[in-house]
Amino acid sequence: MTASPLIPVPIPDRVAALIGSCMPIDILQAEVDADCAAREANRFRGPLCNEDRADREHALSALARANKILAAYNPRLVIGPGGVH
Repeated sequence: MTASPLIPVPIPDRVAALIGSCMPIDILQAEVDADCAAREANRFRGPLCNEDRADREHALSALARANKILAAYNPRLVIGPGGVH
């Protein structure tokens, strides 16, 4: 976790835990799910076979589901397919 998406400054684990303790658990889970789905979607490059295309689409749909929850809580928490907030 970083302080800003523009300037990657690491946040100590204790500070990240303190920030996380102020958020509802379903929002934290959605943030983790969105981050994992964005990484999974970016894993596929180049010409894709049918299986890879289906896996990428599944990752993108998981990202969309997680982003829907995040956007309802705070639109600034939405994670793009490139992993960018």
